[in-house]
Amino acid sequence: MTVLLHLDASPRRRSVSRDVGDAFVAGWQEVRPTGVRTYRDLTADPVPFIDEAWTELCDHVLREGITELDRLKEAVRTPAQAAAWAIVEPLLAELVAADVVLIATPMYNYSVPASLKSWLDQVTFPKMSLAGRRFVVASARGGSYAPGTPKAPYDHQERYLRDFLAGHFAVDDVTFINAELVNARIDPALAHLRDAHERSLAEALKSARELGRRYAQEAADE
Repeated sequence: MTVLLHLDASPRRRSVSRDVGDAFVAGWQEVRPTGVRTYRDLTADPVPFIDEAWTELCDHVLREGITELDRLKEAVRTPAQAAAWAIVEPLLAELVAADVVLIATPMYNYSVPASLKSWLDQVTFPKMSLAGRRFVVASARGGSYAPGTPKAPYDHQERYLRDFLAGHFAVDDVTFINAELVNARIDPALAHLRDAHERSLAEALKSARELGRRYAQEAADE
């Protein structure tokens, strides 16, 4: 059975990135209403930052050449490392069990929120592979960072996540659905871009729902 892991990273209870992520889920559930969906709100239930014991786990895994995910626990040798592993284990289990991972996140300061970065740090070990899984990133950005725009060079959100997923997880099946110009809702200096934002959001919601349906259908046909 295909499993969807859904992560929310926005600190806002009501946010554009949550709405776009929810649109993907809605499309998914149209096709697979009884499918398995694991949900984690990284703001309501924040993941702790990695500590020294976690780095010791990574050092052991690297030193011993352990790449199999089901062998990572072998790195635990001290009480502190056991405590670090107790944080990692449920997060990693959710990730490994998933066939599709949906990350709904805002862009903060040209990159990703600390809540998402902390989750990524906890579930990442040397030379691991999640190849074969699909990732979808539903994002909201205050300005426009589309190719050709003045701020495109400042987009370290999409570039970072693409590089991270390819470099650390060996995943290149990544789709980004971006709602742009969200700050036009509140910044008087961007008021003239409100219509452009609304068009961007409408397209993002539509694309997310269609992609959710398509991925669910492709999973059902396998």
